[in-house]
Amino acid sequence: MKQPLPPMVNLDSDAIRRIREEKRLTQLYVAKVVGVTTDTVSRWENNRYPSIKRENALRLAEALEVAVEDILEREESLESSAEGEDGTGTAPPVERRRLGRSQRLGLLLASAVLLALVLIFFWAREEPLPYDRYSAQRLLPNYAAPDTVIPVRIRLAADTAAKGFILREHFPRDWQLVEANPPPSSLDNEAGVARWIIKPGEERPLVVYRLKVDGAAEMGSQARFDGEIVVSPTGRSLSVPTNGDKVVKVAPIIWADLDGDGVIDDGEMLEASDTYDEMKGVHMDWRILEEIWDAGGYRWDAEKSRFVPERPAARNATTAP
Repeated sequence: MKQPLPPMVNLDSDAIRRIREEKRLTQLYVAKVVGVTTDTVSRWENNRYPSIKRENALRLAEALEVAVEDILEREESLESSAEGEDGTGTAPPVERRRLGRSQRLGLLLASAVLLALVLIFFWAREEPLPYDRYSAQRLLPNYAAPDTVIPVRIRLAADTAAKGFILREHFPRDWQLVEANPPPSSLDNEAGVARWIIKPGEERPLVVYRLKVDGAAEMGSQARFDGEIVVSPTGRSLSVPTNGDKVVKVAPIIWADLDGDGVIDDGEMLEASDTYDEMKGVHMDWRILEEIWDAGGYRWDAEKSRFVPERPAARNATTAP
């Protein structure tokens, strides 16, 4: 059983800076997770605040996504002997009184009982693993055309009453997150990683974002998504994988065309309307869907990387031999 941390702990400033830089986290992001200023984070990394409260150390470990022990200073073991009063290096002998056999057994039994009580006490206090209290489900369109923008929704069901968490989303490299609600706390478009900090008590049932597809994405290829919820209930980071959709096919098909037949029918238009309702806070182009719906079909203009409303008769005429 791991011993509880004391009220104040000593930080390993070099480890904090190294871990943050390895994970490509900014001081601003770490400061937001912990609830301090960037100046405080800088002082921790430069050993100007070597000792901090236990609660801040746990939150700092959560921000860096490591165990709290990884950012604490390693304590040096005390020397087994000390110099005696006479300067010879050995203390004067102390006369010891031998304990009887029954006394030794009694002392041993009392120590065992005390140790068992301490272990039971800390075991009972340990917070259960949170896997059944946190979940995330991603919703993706079936198709995405190069150089266009698609909607991504993540529905959350999380117990935020006692502790917040971090939602981490991995999207395809070279695709660009252009807008999100709420805005991400940390974003690396080059690596395809976005993070959102959900504070304790914050009701956040939905996270949405607009993603621009790489203009050089190969037609027919599949783009993969991944993600997780990161929590730290006991000082050690745990992750709960995001469920739901994980793959989008790159094709000359607009995202609202669920079956990819070149038509947005009434049922698909209703589905698109529900998506728009959930995408509040970001700017989606509803006009082009209405034009395609009214026209009865569309075609892909590869040269301009856009969809053009077109009536089925006209589309058939242009594709006829």
